[in-house]
Amino acid sequence: MMKIDLSGQWQVKLDAEKQETMPQAYPETMMLPGTTSAAGLGMPNPAKETGCLTDAYRFEGAAWFMRTFTAGDWTGEQTMLTLERTRKTTVYLDGRPIGHQESLCTPHRYFLPPVHAGEHTLVIRVDNTDYPTRGGHLTSPDTQSNWNGITGEISLTVAHTLLTDLTVRPDLRRGCLRVHGHIIGAPDGVAGIVLPGQMEHLLPYRRGVLDGECPLKGNEAFWDEAHPEIHTISIDLDGDVYETTFGLRDVRTLGRRLLINGRETFLRGKVDNLLYPKTGYTPTDVASWMTILGIAKEYGINHYRYHTACPPDAAFTAADLLGVYMAPELPFWGTVAEEGYDERERDFLFQEGFRILREYGHHPSFLWLSLGNELWGSKDVLNRMMRAYREADDTKLYSSGANNYQFVPDVLDEENVFVGVRLGRERLIRGSYAMCDAPQGIVQTTAPESVSNYDASIVPETLGQSGEAGKVQIQYGTGVKEVDAQSADALIPDVPVISHEVGQYVFYPDFSEIPHYAGPLKPRNIEAMRENLERAGLYGEHEAFFRQTGHLAVECYKREIETLLRSREVSGFQLLDLQDYTGQGTALVGVLNAMMENKGLISAEEWREFCAGTVVLGEFASFTGMMGEDIRFDVQISECDPEKQHTCIRCTLMDGERELYACDVTPGARQGRLTDAVSVTFPAECYRDAMQERITGLTVVLTLEDGTRNHYPIWLIPPVDIRITREGIEKDGRMVAFVSAEEKADGAAIVVPSAEGQLPAEYCTDFWCYPMFRSISESMGKPVPVGTMGLSIDTASPLLKRFAQEDYTTPVWYAILQTAHVQRLPADIRPAVQMIDNTERCARLGILYQQDGVWHLTARLWEKPDDPAVRALAWSLWEALK
Repeated sequence: MMKIDLSGQWQVKLDAEKQETMPQAYPETMMLPGTTSAAGLGMPNPAKETGCLTDAYRFEGAAWFMRTFTAGDWTGEQTMLTLERTRKTTVYLDGRPIGHQESLCTPHRYFLPPVHAGEHTLVIRVDNTDYPTRGGHLTSPDTQSNWNGITGEISLTVAHTLLTDLTVRPDLRRGCLRVHGHIIGAPDGVAGIVLPGQMEHLLPYRRGVLDGECPLKGNEAFWDEAHPEIHTISIDLDGDVYETTFGLRDVRTLGRRLLINGRETFLRGKVDNLLYPKTGYTPTDVASWMTILGIAKEYGINHYRYHTACPPDAAFTAADLLGVYMAPELPFWGTVAEEGYDERERDFLFQEGFRILREYGHHPSFLWLSLGNELWGSKDVLNRMMRAYREADDTKLYSSGANNYQFVPDVLDEENVFVGVRLGRERLIRGSYAMCDAPQGIVQTTAPESVSNYDASIVPETLGQSGEAGKVQIQYGTGVKEVDAQSADALIPDVPVISHEVGQYVFYPDFSEIPHYAGPLKPRNIEAMRENLERAGLYGEHEAFFRQTGHLAVECYKREIETLLRSREVSGFQLLDLQDYTGQGTALVGVLNAMMENKGLISAEEWREFCAGTVVLGEFASFTGMMGEDIRFDVQISECDPEKQHTCIRCTLMDGERELYACDVTPGARQGRLTDAVSVTFPAECYRDAMQERITGLTVVLTLEDGTRNHYPIWLIPPVDIRITREGIEKDGRMVAFVSAEEKADGAAIVVPSAEGQLPAEYCTDFWCYPMFRSISESMGKPVPVGTMGLSIDTASPLLKRFAQEDYTTPVWYAILQTAHVQRLPADIRPAVQMIDNTERCARLGILYQQDGVWHLTARLWEKPDDPAVRALAWSLWEALK
């Protein structure tokens, strides 16, 4: 067998008119693998996209690629052309059409007619228009772009006997390896099969079909995330030797438990949206994927869901080596078998699923196949598809899709896992939602804490229907779509529950990353944000805003993930996202940028404190408390390794680097992944000498005997003898008055402006992307999101002397913000406390500020006069203004 690499320089003709006849001339050249955009071919694109990256050389149409190759004496040989990762292709050899293929997820393989010795001309027409399916993230400008080219292997395989469509499936119950493939060049014969540590097995094939079993020894190592053991099978067809890899991995479900090799597994996933801005296309080499997946593993990720996409073989190979569970998805986002649907599209998707299973099914990292993203339509069709796929490959799980039927979720008969965001309109299983998908989640609507879980949402005490039937409007991509919702009976899933697209907490842009976009996709959307800030007079504060929103967004992610870890009925989550998403309005939602580079807000080590196989969890009903009172909380452990036993949790109270108190507790009894909670008390006297006459921040550190740690900042509030009324703040017989207008502010007074027409003050940062969901909410006639991103605080302000230690949002502000609105101000006013606005609206939003020499406060403190944090702020204001 001989393989000829056809990578290198090709001649090119761009054909926007999509002619069906071969060009007479090829005026340009470029290197393949690659894309026309990366090569700078075509007309420069002057557009300035604000909702996604801009393809600097966007081209849609037919691209004709031509080169020659020299054949030797290939008499009696079979020749196969492989084109990996491309679009719709048509191949010509010496001017003769060979065939046409359309798969978006798997390599195109063409079997050439007999090739005689001498020079031959190969022409490949690649068309990136009129796909048989809408393509999802494989073709979207919001992700890797709708590139044109060939980005993976381009080769000729010359052999006496070709082996194609090879599938290798372990049957662990029967202790054998099932081998199936098609043979071209020798219809009948015997294949010599060699497995690790075994003698050669002889397996006959008939009529060009190889189908049989080879026994396993029984002592082969199994594959999982902790022990990613890979084996090789060699198949000898009369001197033509083919090799592939496989792993021994059993995946099944037991009720709502996901079992890998019989062990309960919790998936800590992320969504891969095919964002590769440095090239504009998905890499196809193993080294790149080892880097990408390796970075994710540094952040505790053990699972990847591919949004309406399937990655190339190199991704699965890297996942095999690193121990990452992969969930590819058919390239479809829409309604199945809707009225007037395209039957050709459905047939294409159905066959694409079989192609994915054949091409990548030998990889043990391939855990399940999903039928698409947020699907609606025929449940019968989806069931039939999953049933057929399982008959083809029963070593995998199958999902009808991610977040299907949204407000009326269901678990179909044939699916093995439920991936969604709710089990009924009010039964939520993640912490944040868009306003158009209200109600919103606990991270958005409740005070910071670490005791909640989603178990009651999954298995409630009382049941109703999962949702309302009839015509409903839903978010569809960046727009709106009307679908027919079928009401489902009250749903208690009996399959593992995976929380879908968790997070989506917005960070401020980091403009220092702009020069990193050195490829064909240009960050003109991020540059537009910078220009908006410059026009608004806020650009000078962007570095502070980036850091301050980052603190809040990280806090939101920690709370989100730990809530899921505390949920016994949840089997995993899929983050959206660990990295930024540069499309759909530009959603900067990651602690990593779109290029998987750390933004400097949290290290991988600290992120793993709450996102890892072993996490020690502190359960705090509140992160604020009163000075002079004991500090009480519970501890438990989320442990994914059943063989790992923990005997001690060290609980330490820290004042900066100084240890104030420490005690050891024995973990509670373990039930599955979680131990029972155990109560801990720090006596008040242990921190007495660390207290100040102001709010004081301390840290609770939890450490296991193996060094695993987690930490929780807490704030202790001094008791204050003060009276808060609608009239003002009174202490020691002296009053600082609340007045409604500046002209009434004589003496010690604070203006509390009217909230009419102003935005409310929200604690949580924005969800996903303000421009996109503002537009969707307006289209649906629903409330528009507030779109703010947390506080920027001047800790040097004398009005905050007894209150603020940090210049960003912390839990001591929660009750105060519940009483406040944000006041739109001129940009030249620098508030002591302001709310950071999104980069579309770019408003100066004040909460505590000085205007015309008079202090203004938008918080109506008299609405919560007994709250300790409200009283502490009132005390600080009174001290400065009395």
